[in-house]
Amino acid sequence: MTSLAIIGAGAGLGAAVARKFGAEGFSVGLISRNQGRVDALADSLAKDGVSARGFAADVRDPVSIATALEQVTETLGPIEVLQYSPLPQKDFMRPVLETTPADMVGPVEFSIYGPIAAVHQVLPGMRFLGENKGTILFVNGGSAVKPGRAVTGTSIAFAGQAAYAQLLNEELAEEGIQVSQLIIGGAISADDPDKSPEALAGHLWDLHTKRDRFRLQVSED
Repeated sequence: MTSLAIIGAGAGLGAAVARKFGAEGFSVGLISRNQGRVDALADSLAKDGVSARGFAADVRDPVSIATALEQVTETLGPIEVLQYSPLPQKDFMRPVLETTPADMVGPVEFSIYGPIAAVHQVLPGMRFLGENKGTILFVNGGSAVKPGRAVTGTSIAFAGQAAYAQLLNEELAEEGIQVSQLIIGGAISADDPDKSPEALAGHLWDLHTKRDRFRLQVSED
């Protein structure tokens, strides 16, 4: 059995993705900074028949990310799908003229160093699984493609992550490893049929299974 690793797993999108992939036979590794929260989420998912385990890691610490992903592999099986979708910290979102070099350290660690560390950890296992199996999914807000002056840190760092994802897509396509990016404009809302966690989880499943596009954008607001 192979596994899905969700970096930035929470009770909204992360839980919906876990349920979707879990229903398709995946075991799910839930990765977040708070061990208690992912343990509680794993317990909740178990009631829905999803095999899930929680692992603690800080995306701003590459070593902890690599360690958590190694634990997912050892506990749940080879990682076939990696989803990188942690929620940015509010202090990353400062107006452009108030943003200093020091203000950019966190966003860059969060959105660039973190995913690079994660990809390096899972890539050998995905290659071992063979062609048209492994998938790397990036989830970003709308500022990844349309920067906002009031959210400078995420705008710049998300753009860097988007560039990295696109380069990965170009490089790994020849090996049969899919790299895709889901852009979500505005807030995720259970009341919005287009941007509910369940609808977005369906899009991520399609990106993994159809393997026919790099970027999908849902809403531009």
